[in-house]
Amino acid sequence: MNKSEIREEIFKLVYSLEVQDSKNEEQIDVYLEDSEISEKSKEHVKDTALNILKVSDDIEGKIEKNLKTNWDINRISKIDLTILKIAIYEIIYIKLPYKISINEAVELAKKYGEDSSASFVNGILASVVKDNKLAEE
Repeated sequence: MNKSEIREEIFKLVYSLEVQDSKNEEQIDVYLEDSEISEKSKEHVKDTALNILKVSDDIEGKIEKNLKTNWDINRISKIDLTILKIAIYEIIYIKLPYKISINEAVELAKKYGEDSSASFVNGILASVVKDNKLAEE
């Protein structure tokens, strides 16, 4: 599997946890049990999902800080919220170059989101990058 496919698996797993409003490691194992990805990829997907869950409150704070004035995080679709969480985790916590992460997030939004999802995700992530004064190294 390439990195984009692994990221998509992470998206599917984190999305399923979002929908179920769960932070249960057992549910992660159940999800991965049925997955046809390699054992090495399963470990990476699981570790990433667990790490995203650990910092979820901080990530949601970054999202809320960058929403328009009358917007609330509860108005964001679970799909868009999941994509944002993964991208912000990659950018802030594992220091993936933001251009790569934003591009991958926009592609996921185009594939799984609504018509406006790609531009919404791009805008929020651009604001997060600017707000955190991140520069390409």
